[in-house]
Amino acid sequence: MQSNNPVFARSEGFNGKGGTAYADFGVGVPATHTGAGTGRMTVDTVVQKTGITLGVLVLAAAVTWIGTGDVVASDGLSIDPGKAQTLYTLSMIGAFGGFILAMVNSFKRATSPALVVAYAALEGVFIGAMSKVFQLSFGPGVVTGAVLGTVAAVAGTLAAYKFFDIQVGAKFRTWVIAAMFGFVAVSLLDMLLGFFGNSFGFNGFGPMGLLSSVLGLGLGVLMLILDFDFVERGVAAGLPERESWRAAFGLTVTIVWIYIELLRILAIFTRR
Repeated sequence: MQSNNPVFARSEGFNGKGGTAYADFGVGVPATHTGAGTGRMTVDTVVQKTGITLGVLVLAAAVTWIGTGDVVASDGLSIDPGKAQTLYTLSMIGAFGGFILAMVNSFKRATSPALVVAYAALEGVFIGAMSKVFQLSFGPGVVTGAVLGTVAAVAGTLAAYKFFDIQVGAKFRTWVIAAMFGFVAVSLLDMLLGFFGNSFGFNGFGPMGLLSSVLGLGLGVLMLILDFDFVERGVAAGLPERESWRAAFGLTVTIVWIYIELLRILAIFTRR
C-alpha cells in the first residue's frame, strides 16, 4: 500500500514493496530480522537511532538553554530585551534551519544519518530557546508539563496501537496527511498575515490559538500512529538497517510537533 507520508514515501520498503517478511513489533518476526547487526532494519535499530536523534536534540536544547545564561532583567521581573533578542534569533535559526533539513530529509531518496542528526541538533536549538522563553513568560511548570505530556502521549499511543491492534487503512492515512498539510498551511498563512497586523489568532494564545493547538495535538497523535505503521511495514519489508535513520527522523518530527502543541496549550491555560 502506497505511503502518503513525505518522510517515508521515498522508500519502497515503507510502502510494502521491499519484501514479504512479517513483523509486528517483535511478534512473529523471523530470527534473521530480530537483532541489531544483521543488516536489516528492526524495531531495535529504530529504537537505537531514535534514541540517538532525541539525545542530540535534548543535548542541543540543554546547551542552548544553559548557554544563553540568565535572561531576566535587572528588575527581576521582565526579560532583558537584548537577551530576549538572542533567544528569538536562536529559535528562528533552529526553526528555519530545521525546516529546511526536514524538507531535504523527507524528499531525499538515500537516507543520510548526518542530515538526520543535523536536523535533530537544529530542532534542539529551537526547542531550547523557545522553551526558555515560555518558562520565563508562563512559569516553570509549562516546560515540565509539556515534557511529561509528550512522554505520556508517545507511550499511550504506542500502547493503544499495539494492544488495540489499530489498523491503518489508505483512507485514514490520506486524510491525516491532508489534514497535516492543511494545518501547516493555515499556520503559515496566519504567520504571514501577522507581519501585516492581520493575524486571525491561529498561532496566538487566545481561543483560536487554543483550538488550533488542541487540533494540532490530535493531529500529532494520529501522525504518531502513522509513524508506527510505517515502521512496522519497513521491518516487514526487510529494509536495510540504514533505513532505521529514516524511521527515527519521522518519529522525531512527530514528537517535536506534539511537544510544541502541548507547550502552547499549557501556556494558554497558565495565561488565563
